[in-house]
Amino acid sequence: MVLSQQIKSEDFSSPIRTTHPCKAVLPIVAADPYLAPHSDFFHDIHALAEQTEQRLLKGHSSLADFATAHEFFGMHRTDTGWVLREWAPNATAIFLIGPFSNWHKQDRFALHKQGGGIWEIMLPADTLRHQDLYRLLVEWQGGCGERIPPFARRVVQDNHTHIFSAQVWDPPTHFQWQVPTFKPTLPLFIYEAHVGMAQEAERVGTYWEFKEYILPRVIAAGYNCIQLMAVAEHPYYGSFGYQVSSYFAPSSRFGTPEELKELIDTAHAKGLTVLMDIVHSHSVKNEVEGLSRFDGTLYQYFHDGGRGEHPVWDSRLFNYGKDEVLRYLLSNVRYWLEEFKFDGFRFDGVTSMLYYDHGLGRAFTNYDEYFNGGIDHDALVYLTL
Repeated sequence: MVLSQQIKSEDFSSPIRTTHPCKAVLPIVAADPYLAPHSDFFHDIHALAEQTEQRLLKGHSSLADFATAHEFFGMHRTDTGWVLREWAPNATAIFLIGPFSNWHKQDRFALHKQGGGIWEIMLPADTLRHQDLYRLLVEWQGGCGERIPPFARRVVQDNHTHIFSAQVWDPPTHFQWQVPTFKPTLPLFIYEAHVGMAQEAERVGTYWEFKEYILPRVIAAGYNCIQLMAVAEHPYYGSFGYQVSSYFAPSSRFGTPEELKELIDTAHAKGLTVLMDIVHSHSVKNEVEGLSRFDGTLYQYFHDGGRGEHPVWDSRLFNYGKDEVLRYLLSNVRYWLEEFKFDGFRFDGVTSMLYYDHGLGRAFTNYDEYFNGGIDHDALVYLTL
């Protein structure tokens, strides 16, 4: 679990005293001497994380400044209209499609290649309206397919066709936070909850119902923190939200983004810390709804070949060694903190991220089993960042 603004990476990695002419004792080792045989591993990872951060910071003032892809990519309203940008290095053409184009590609809705795999289109203000549906038609050498933009902030499913589409979300009024800043009370007593399954009724619950009926029960039971599952959009409800398709879109099956904000704002007003169960360990295989084969390749966001597929979860695995993937995921972390004021995260599937074998068949009964090789250093560096 990572609690925003409360826990910093330096708390675990900064040297506190020198016992060797070249290396220092790390706080984590000082706190647990049984980790001493693995000190070199911690030093190596710390050094690798520093090197990676320095590489990412070229042209950026800070790691937070690097994590702003969501402010550049995706659909945004401008002073003169709309702009849509996406990263698709293997694409040969991209078209914005929707009711405004009769869901067919038209030259006037073609995105233009900007270099570096970036595509862009600028549109007049009257082209799109609040709640308009849209998708992308992406073409590549030897194929094409309809896709939902990876940075879409609102994705909805048609009740009749069950087709998912991105949706323009530009309400006439913006949400006004009643608790603009919140400081968690420690220690945390955490109540894990799934918004859709928290109700007794045999249907999908909503953000509003959770705010009205579940928050009071959580408080009455003596908890001071809720951990929300299934926040990001996912096409298969039976996955409990762990097969994510749209990382920047709160699931529309529970309500609107404003209703999620109201839930969090109300929780803060009642003294509850709100954590998000964030799924950066893997991604749904779906190609129309998800990130897989967005630009025609399997390796845009994920590892190619067998390493890119989880043998048990039947999902795609991120390539944490690519700077573009790091920017996408780190930007996603920043987005949930700033846009919805989540206080921190519980990262799902960390064991699967850390080991090439995903920890399958391991008992992890002693420290040697944690450090016996097969560790994905890129994934560990991502978690460090």
